[in-house]
Amino acid sequence: MQRFAVIALIAGLTLALIAPQSAGAPSGTIRLGAVVPLTGRFASGGAQVKAGYEIAVEDINARGGVQVGTRRMPLELVMLDDESNPTQTVSRLEALATQGVVAYLGGFGSDLHAAAAAVAEKNRIPYCGVAFALHSVHQQGFKYLFSPFIKSPDIATGIYRFLNGTIPADQRPRRVAIFAERTDWGRELDRLWTSRSTENGYQVVFSAEYTVGTRDFSDVILRAKAAGAETVLSLPTPPDGLAIMRQMKELDFNPRVVLMIRAPDAPSWTQALGKDGDYVLLTPGWHFNFRAPGVAELNAKHQQRFGRPADVITGPSYACVQVVADAIQRAGRLDPLAIRDAMAATNIQTVVGPVRFRADGTGAQPFVVVQWQNGTQQLVWPKEMGAVPFQYPARPWRER
Repeated sequence: MQRFAVIALIAGLTLALIAPQSAGAPSGTIRLGAVVPLTGRFASGGAQVKAGYEIAVEDINARGGVQVGTRRMPLELVMLDDESNPTQTVSRLEALATQGVVAYLGGFGSDLHAAAAAVAEKNRIPYCGVAFALHSVHQQGFKYLFSPFIKSPDIATGIYRFLNGTIPADQRPRRVAIFAERTDWGRELDRLWTSRSTENGYQVVFSAEYTVGTRDFSDVILRAKAAGAETVLSLPTPPDGLAIMRQMKELDFNPRVVLMIRAPDAPSWTQALGKDGDYVLLTPGWHFNFRAPGVAELNAKHQQRFGRPADVITGPSYACVQVVADAIQRAGRLDPLAIRDAMAATNIQTVVGPVRFRADGTGAQPFVVVQWQNGTQQLVWPKEMGAVPFQYPARPWRER
């Protein structure tokens, strides 16, 4: 197995090496640059991204690397920590641009990816990112941005298709509350959820914005409860999501359906909340029960390394490396522009299924719903992918 180097950030703008051989790009390697939140508010998601990238690079190198023209070359992964800070995302990507990377791999969280996209465009280095659903960034004409991951319009439409496809009409939770963080992505999804609610016969009875990092959610929770909300739609960071759930229990607000994007993605969700974290839905774009080539092998490696099948964001991250490696091979040279053009023409099978990109860099990925059931993440949609029954309605707090 070819070894690869990983570089980590330790403080400020000072970089330290995890692997000694990373001091300079080894002769004959293909250098990929990744900026991932290994610390800060998105660290739990960043850990999944990191695992996906590392396992994918190991697997590709174990098969002899990537064919570039007449040579087979190993991948070298250079990874920096942006500390979950968009400003640091920009500076780390700029640092990587001086180190000979031919492609960027993104981190976790829409605001970090939004900051990264402009840097990739300026430096003319192709960028592949998952774990971000912000759609507006793809409407800015960027040519170097690619994302095989669901976007806000897919989520807004998909959640109602899921509810209507799994719950009898007379039992549907039609009174909706939206907890939207005060960010571009929060406002984007708030607008889309509001319009899609009306189109699907649901009523938004309460909607409120909150600042990221808020500690007291009692006001919005009590107002949603007073409005008779049966469904809560939200997109909190992991710390905010945990705070919301704990305070919903304290205030005895028990909607039938709770969708939280991002916050429940990591195993730390059930570690922190126990049974109180059950019934919550998430839309991570993938699950370890996916029927796609390479999933069983990925699960086996993840199980050996972490003691569990691959986490929900690990699969899409693995797929990003597959996409980039395939584009490099088809480009036939280590020229970022040629690689970008090859990525635009992607048409391959990955661990998340088939990947092709639209003109705006978005991928036509399936809408996936996962639910926390008895402390584990279970695939509940789409049915044809081997979904288990959706547990509905959520049981009252005192009965869990």
